[in-house]
Amino acid sequence: MVPLAAAGWGAAWVGTLGSLAGIAAAAAGVAVALVVAGLRRSASVLAIALVTTAIIGAGVLDVYRLRHGPVASLAHQEAMVSANLEIRTDPHLVTGRGVRAGAAVMKAVTVRIAGRGHAWRVRAPVLVVVTGPQLGQWLQIPVGTQVAVNGRLEVADRGSDVAAVLRGARGAPLVIEQPSAGLRLVERVRAGLRHAVADRPPEPRGLVPALVLGDTSGLEEDLTREFQATGLTHLTAVSGANLTLLLAFVLTVSRWVGVRGWWLRGVGLSGVVVFVALCRTEPSVLRAAAMGLVALAALGSGSRSAGLRNLAVAMMILLLMDPFLGRSIGFTLSVLACAGIVWWARSWTVIMNRRLPLILAESIAVPLAAQLATTPVVAAISERVSIAGLMANALAGPFVGPSTVLGFAAAGSSLLSGTLAAAFGFGAACCAQMIIWIATIGSQLPGSEAQLPATPAILIWLAASSLLAGLLMAHVLARPWLSLLLGGVMIICLSTAPRQPGWPPRDWVLVACDVGQGDGLVVRTGRGSAIVVDSGPDPPAMRACLDRLGIRRVPLLIITHFHADHVDGLAGVLYHRRVGQLWLSPLAPQGPSTALITSRAAQQRIPVNAPRPGTRASVGVAELQVLGPVEHVAPDQDESSKQNDGSLVIMVEVSGLRLLLTGDIEPPGQQAILGSGANLRADVLKIPHHGSARQDPAFFAATHASIAIASAGAQNDYGHPAPRTVQLVRSLGMTLLRTDQDGSVAIRLGRHRLAAVTQR
Repeated sequence: MVPLAAAGWGAAWVGTLGSLAGIAAAAAGVAVALVVAGLRRSASVLAIALVTTAIIGAGVLDVYRLRHGPVASLAHQEAMVSANLEIRTDPHLVTGRGVRAGAAVMKAVTVRIAGRGHAWRVRAPVLVVVTGPQLGQWLQIPVGTQVAVNGRLEVADRGSDVAAVLRGARGAPLVIEQPSAGLRLVERVRAGLRHAVADRPPEPRGLVPALVLGDTSGLEEDLTREFQATGLTHLTAVSGANLTLLLAFVLTVSRWVGVRGWWLRGVGLSGVVVFVALCRTEPSVLRAAAMGLVALAALGSGSRSAGLRNLAVAMMILLLMDPFLGRSIGFTLSVLACAGIVWWARSWTVIMNRRLPLILAESIAVPLAAQLATTPVVAAISERVSIAGLMANALAGPFVGPSTVLGFAAAGSSLLSGTLAAAFGFGAACCAQMIIWIATIGSQLPGSEAQLPATPAILIWLAASSLLAGLLMAHVLARPWLSLLLGGVMIICLSTAPRQPGWPPRDWVLVACDVGQGDGLVVRTGRGSAIVVDSGPDPPAMRACLDRLGIRRVPLLIITHFHADHVDGLAGVLYHRRVGQLWLSPLAPQGPSTALITSRAAQQRIPVNAPRPGTRASVGVAELQVLGPVEHVAPDQDESSKQNDGSLVIMVEVSGLRLLLTGDIEPPGQQAILGSGANLRADVLKIPHHGSARQDPAFFAATHASIAIASAGAQNDYGHPAPRTVQLVRSLGMTLLRTDQDGSVAIRLGRHRLAAVTQR
């Protein structure tokens, strides 16, 4: 059955691609398989051919349904439409960053749509993106509500499971029809759970609904990052592993109270029905339920082969029902997690049950197996590996089941008694608090996670390492002394940041951190001390860079301007580091970003200054001079360009080197600084605006720099650094270093000569 499932998975991917060449190649493969099956009389090859044909056919029909019809036709014309929609998923808030406004994103099904002088009654799935001041009202819309909305249709991405994307929907939602009675009851139960934990502290108040229902709307950003660093993010999603823990806990308790036979099966089935109803009957929830039942059956059986056979059958049924699951990362993670549980968790549970109660052994074995099996895919998505994940999952596992069960009890009892629901909610929040403490402590360890480029070689190495660890785990668990030794090794690894041989060089002066598409610069001022200029877009990436450099004190933090790629990683700088002073641009506009940064500084008692051009300061061994921004008039600039030209521009002199750090200034700002008569001569130039094509050649020439650094993200959508800028830098005799290709870049003095070391 496993080869059949693998063939079905590939068929679903090809069928939903919508490519004639792919379908033709698959048809040729099926024809060859049929010939081979006839010649060799092979039932297995014939079965593979039939499964492939069926699932490709289902995928092609789904793609045809989505890509043809009035909704898809209007999307190709990018038409303005008015539509009646039935909301199918909870609205998800996408927080605004930089100059980009926040938005609510949800899936819906059209009931009626009108555009270009015609109207249709048609049911087609669409993705709705809502912006504007009424976002809060959209976030309160329950699933199943019919609303009227106006907006512009756009073509969906290739391989997407929606017919179109509806953007530009603004204003308050106009409700046409309320959800059905069943959906209203579900929403009442979900609201009852939120109310049951409403008087708990903010973190457990947000985590309990996430653990129970996958409702992450109340999770704080800091807690989300801590869960990512410790590999616990899967607990906040509707997953098969979570359902497995829930059912294992419920069935174990049922056995304790004497439930046997068909009554026990009825309890398990009731748990699945309640789980699906409360978490919505979306494809992801049905997938989680199917995988959870397979994993639970495997835990109760001693046959690994039977478990894999059941998993393969479940995969094929799900792919026939929804071929687009074959393209879903969630489906991939569910299959791998379930395979890990099926193959490893039962034997590990039996071994640990010799010294631990069964429920505790299962609570440790299930997430541990799922974590090992999914590590390569998680690394491919996030380009980081949670070193603390194995230990964090093992420690958090015993609290996940009780928290989830008590949360479900709180949700159900909220229909009967608010007091009883609050009592269950208190218990769920207490268990959730233990998980939070584990995540918080684990994420604070220097070696909690390691960043790795998602290259084929790295991913193959991770997959082989995870497989080897899974195969050896039973041998380790059976020997207490070996388990203790492994635990000690893990503690040693977690207590120090991951190190790369030769990085960083001992005598580094400046490091341009590889933080993706953004700026994160570090200027050394002493042992364990540095000036940080901008913080990039990603807190974990900025934190990891500073940890590797051994920076514990930041006497001066400079935010050149408030675009997301320069400021969103601020938490990575502040994380367990003392910041002495914060510099902001004197031309920074007043707005939410400014208020957020200044309030964060006030909470940590960090003095805030806005130095003007000409300001000089000494920080350790570094001398700083503010060169910009110089106010100028550029009437044709948009708001984003004005913010770029409002960047702080700093000349830093340290260890005999002159470093020109330029933020994102554009040609008008560069010309204004050049016209001010400032001395721009430098050894190292940080290329403005990540190497965009908008640069002033005279500004570059005035620096006479030997090295130019472009801080850009790998394969970024902006094409940074632009070929025109690359040519300009090289024509002036500068050596170009770029973080998208070289990783982090360190500038150093080698035998009194300017030198550089790249991390890759």
